[in-house]
Amino acid sequence: MVADLLRLKLVLLRNSLKRSTAQLVGVILGGLYGLGILSFLVVGLVLLSRADVELIRTVLVIGGSAAVLGWIVIPIAATGIDMTLDPARFVTFAIPMRSLLLGLVLGGLLGVPGVVMVIAALAQVVSWIRHPAAAVAALVCGLLAVLLCVVASRLVTTAVASMSSSRRFKDVQGIVAFIPLIFLGPIIGGIAAGFQSSPGFALTLADILAWTPLGAFWAVPADIARGDAGPAAAKFLIGVVTLVLFLVLWSRSLGHALVTPPYNAVTKRAGGNLGWFDRFPATPAGAVAARALTYWLRDPRYSASLILIPFLAVLLFFVGGGATGPLLFLGPITAFLLAWSISADISYDNTAFSMHLSTGVSGRDDRVGRATALLAFGVPVTLLFTVVPALVLDRADALPAVLGMALGFLLSGTGLSSLVSARYTYNVPLPGESAFKTPPGTNFLMFAVQFGGWFVMLLLALPQIVLGVVFFVTGDALFGWLTLLVGLVLGVVLLVVGIRMGGRWYDRRAPELLLAVSANR
Repeated sequence: MVADLLRLKLVLLRNSLKRSTAQLVGVILGGLYGLGILSFLVVGLVLLSRADVELIRTVLVIGGSAAVLGWIVIPIAATGIDMTLDPARFVTFAIPMRSLLLGLVLGGLLGVPGVVMVIAALAQVVSWIRHPAAAVAALVCGLLAVLLCVVASRLVTTAVASMSSSRRFKDVQGIVAFIPLIFLGPIIGGIAAGFQSSPGFALTLADILAWTPLGAFWAVPADIARGDAGPAAAKFLIGVVTLVLFLVLWSRSLGHALVTPPYNAVTKRAGGNLGWFDRFPATPAGAVAARALTYWLRDPRYSASLILIPFLAVLLFFVGGGATGPLLFLGPITAFLLAWSISADISYDNTAFSMHLSTGVSGRDDRVGRATALLAFGVPVTLLFTVVPALVLDRADALPAVLGMALGFLLSGTGLSSLVSARYTYNVPLPGESAFKTPPGTNFLMFAVQFGGWFVMLLLALPQIVLGVVFFVTGDALFGWLTLLVGLVLGVVLLVVGIRMGGRWYDRRAPELLLAVSANR
């Protein structure tokens, strides 16, 4: 049965390559990329054999832990990468669980990542060639580590398989997968700074990882080479227990998936719940606001920005080099981004924009409804992200100035976005697509509107920005309160002007807008 599963895996791979030229090219490029990485790893591991035990241990533990973590995380970020042996397809076959588990494990090694991992695990034995006992342990532990990688990967894939049929899970999954990319620069910079500032940083990191399931197997040969039999046995036990635990969890998860496959799930919803349409007045502007707010909560293209906003604080902390000063401006930055987020509202509507035309919604009601939906949560979020950092940083004296800039950005920016979205449309991710997808046909107009709009928003908020700068330079509280006053008054005026002008543009160009968003597909 195991041989049949492996043969099936190879046949499916061969047929998929014959059917799709693009996939064949992708596999060839992936194979070349994997071959390059493998060559680099093998050469590095051979040269590492000349180093001392501590250096070998540090490199292998950190590198091996990163590999194990990658096998665990990547299936979460991109489920469905390799579903040639999808467990759901074996529901109607009476395959013994042990045979199925073994077949799926070996099948997981038939691919570029699996082959690279196996050869790298075997090559690390050469690093311990000067220590025969450690080399034998490296062979055993390396193969067990590869097995741990595959089992952990399959466990994660099987565990999320039942949820992958849910569109909401896919939306959240895509957003969560994007979050590490935001912090990739700070993370790499922090690790590099740690290596530069502390010569013992790598050793400390390896010491910690060696006692975790990620690096336990990779640390055993070093302990044997140093004659530390006790720690070697303890770490080997940690790795084996983790592997057995993952196998048990995977077996149970797979058994559940085979009995209740994801496509058998039935979703039941109670009727009569109108959501936000029950909470807004029964007016055209109220209906638009309810519809827009529903999009903010349920459409991943909108909700992605809401989920990522809290991470701005962490990003500002890293950008400031660990200083807390930049956090004081979390509110204005959040307001700036929120205000501009509806600048492509009609483009995001796509063909659903026809509902506004067919029901005769006026430009004024359309602009008011969309602005109301944004401000309904934008104002509380801006206040929270402005007041809390000021109080935590003991800068209550700066609160009027920072609040004036934040509210000025939010109000005036919302007015500008109400004008821009009624005048310019461009290609955006289609409904149901990832919020971070770059749509085909993206052209110079989109970049011109984006950067031009940001520049105009800064110009419109220039009075309160100048007053805020004067406050921080002089420390005079009068300028702080003037910033708040000007930000509120000017922001309200620009909001009203933007809604009115955007409404007139909407009424004048509504058919052209529908034609434009229908073509942006």
